[in-house]
Amino acid sequence: MYYDPSTLSNINEIQTSHIELNLRVDFEHKILDGSVTLSLITIADNVNKVILDTKSLIIKSVSQDGRQLKFHLNNEIDCFGTTGLHIELEKPLTTGIKFKLEISYNTMIQGTATQWLEPSQTVGKKHPYLFTQCQDIHARSLLPCQDTPCFKLTYSANIQVPHPLRALMSAISVGDEKIGDGKSKLYKFEQKVKIPSYLIALVVGNLAGKEIGPRSTVWAEPEIVQDAAWEFEDTEKFIAIGEKLLTPYEWKKYDLLVLPASFPFGGMENPCLTFITPALIAGDRSLVCVVAHEVAHSWTGNLVTAANWEHFWLNEGWTKFLERKIIGRLYGEKESDFHSIIGWSELEADVKHFGEDNPLTALQPVLKGIDPGDAYSRVPYEKGFNFLYYIQQIVGGPEFFEPYMKAHIEEFAGKSIITNDWKNFLYSFMEKNFGSAKKDALDKIDWNGWLHSPGMPPIKNEFDQTLSEECNKLAERWNLARNNENFEEFSPADIEKFIALQKMAFLDRLLEFPPFPHSSIVAMDKAYNFTTVRNVEVCYRWQKVCLLAEYEPMFPHVAKFVTQQGRMKYVRPIYRMLKNTKKGSDLAKKTFIENKSFYHPITATMIERDIF
Repeated sequence: MYYDPSTLSNINEIQTSHIELNLRVDFEHKILDGSVTLSLITIADNVNKVILDTKSLIIKSVSQDGRQLKFHLNNEIDCFGTTGLHIELEKPLTTGIKFKLEISYNTMIQGTATQWLEPSQTVGKKHPYLFTQCQDIHARSLLPCQDTPCFKLTYSANIQVPHPLRALMSAISVGDEKIGDGKSKLYKFEQKVKIPSYLIALVVGNLAGKEIGPRSTVWAEPEIVQDAAWEFEDTEKFIAIGEKLLTPYEWKKYDLLVLPASFPFGGMENPCLTFITPALIAGDRSLVCVVAHEVAHSWTGNLVTAANWEHFWLNEGWTKFLERKIIGRLYGEKESDFHSIIGWSELEADVKHFGEDNPLTALQPVLKGIDPGDAYSRVPYEKGFNFLYYIQQIVGGPEFFEPYMKAHIEEFAGKSIITNDWKNFLYSFMEKNFGSAKKDALDKIDWNGWLHSPGMPPIKNEFDQTLSEECNKLAERWNLARNNENFEEFSPADIEKFIALQKMAFLDRLLEFPPFPHSSIVAMDKAYNFTTVRNVEVCYRWQKVCLLAEYEPMFPHVAKFVTQQGRMKYVRPIYRMLKNTKKGSDLAKKTFIENKSFYHPITATMIERDIF
């Protein structure tokens, strides 16, 4: 039996094997209009209906072999959309019957999978722009489908767009052609590697590409494509390390798309076309670890996939673990460990925000009736990473764990799995390859504490502190100086040799102290110029330090920061902190209301919940 509390489709009767999309992009009405053909197979007897997930879709007709079928669509219900698109089959079907349904439909502007941008919201200011974001459960507002990761499918697409715009998808381009009078162009795509529905992705805009490797092109608006190509030129190195650690790269192309600033995430691992935020273009390649993370998803998440969102850590914890393996190979283990230390701080912040007893902070939460987006946090990433790191130490280190990592990918490639699948294979691999002593070591793990208990992990791993020691010492000096206001001892030389990660760690450490007096904030900014820094991670942390101190001269900079980029990791905490200051609540609400259309629908919904 398949289980996914986030889908309303009849997943234990019908399975989708292929999707064919034929859509016209209509910027005037902000809709996608056309049809989808679903290739289906019955996996039970006496199947007389197909139920599909839908949200904010207008269904025009449903047909099978050219014959119209009866269907009904109930009223929408909260985050899950409708109670399902119910399609009546002509006769009951037995197990193993393959058939196709063609559904004519169009999206609606309020659909959460799509964001339609006016020219003014782009870098070039001349052309409109569209991009989709289907993770977690938003594919159902892009097309009627079984919106669940428990099944994987192939897909093809024909996308008609107005000249001179270009379409790209999470698939391989197989050609394009002009249509009619040349005012439109038809772009064709195929994804032959099976993926879950949430990895279907589309972008349409004024896009230029620049090759950065044998299988990678950076796509962006022409105005920033050169800067983006320079920033991400190490991408092939990340892929090559992933291949050495695991298995050959299976997706043929690994392209990067730099989106407009409203993109709600750091990156999204859409196969063949990773989406990334322009905030990563720091000018010094200091934030490219996000690309290493998305590259790692090519194996963990995309090739091996969590079967439902209760097991999301199998995607993100594994990917964070592999990301830091890649960083360690490329930049050294000390830097990898430093990333882990910073990640622990981010995990602590999110657990504190949710509450240590909140069941959503469990590594494997129960999500029945809960929007997976509401459970989104650093928990599956960092708690999951720390769990795998701990297991690596328990079984004897990388020399034992890394062969298992490769075997894990080989065992589950192309499949969707749950935590018990992962755990059972871990046990069998360790015992088969390294003997009963490894099994005994695994038996000592507090499995319930790691997987099902809320709050911080039951064990805190130890990481190399070399790069963090200077950050901590500097933070302690500032904490001591707050009392006597002796700030003459501080100067730009304090941090001139710091890498970006050390600046981040220094600011994270400051957040652990009581709020600093305004005199300290002024002196710190005079010494280090954090207010004008370009690196978005440093800027984000500096603003948190200032907001904790309720330093009002920073408020205009905060309002600018949350409206220049829309990454949820930054804007949600900053909005919450601004709202919680004595004089910032009205500014937070005013800023959001005036800029709501800038944010992706997912982001706007979350911010609204946070501050109203």
